[in-house]
Amino acid sequence: MGTSAVSAGALVTLQELNPSSPNFKEGASFRVTGKLQDYDLETAVAVIVDGDARLNVDTKHLKLNLRSGSMYQFIGELHIEPNNEAFLRARVGRNVDGLDINLYRQSLQLLREFQAEQINTRNG
Repeated sequence: MGTSAVSAGALVTLQELNPSSPNFKEGASFRVTGKLQDYDLETAVAVIVDGDARLNVDTKHLKLNLRSGSMYQFIGELHIEPNNEAFLRARVGRNVDGLDINLYRQSLQLLREFQAEQINTRNG
């Protein structure tokens, strides 16, 4: 029996998921965080926002009670429509209302700096 590895999902901000970003790849696995702006119960599509960036999230495989205005984090795969509109097919979702979003962004920046240093050290 073969096993397939499931990616943990690369940490990205919603601003980094646009057509001009190197992250904008069909099937790429991401972890995104945003405030729930809208939810369509019939289609199970949530719209999360962060500043002026927004992303549609397919939540049909999740058991979550979504509340508008709350913060959520989703892990899933990015799918890109023919019109370059993207949505995340979520396989994991959680409410993160207690998350300090500014501290989260700072830690994400520090993580990226550390990873870049590690790459430079190996290649240097």
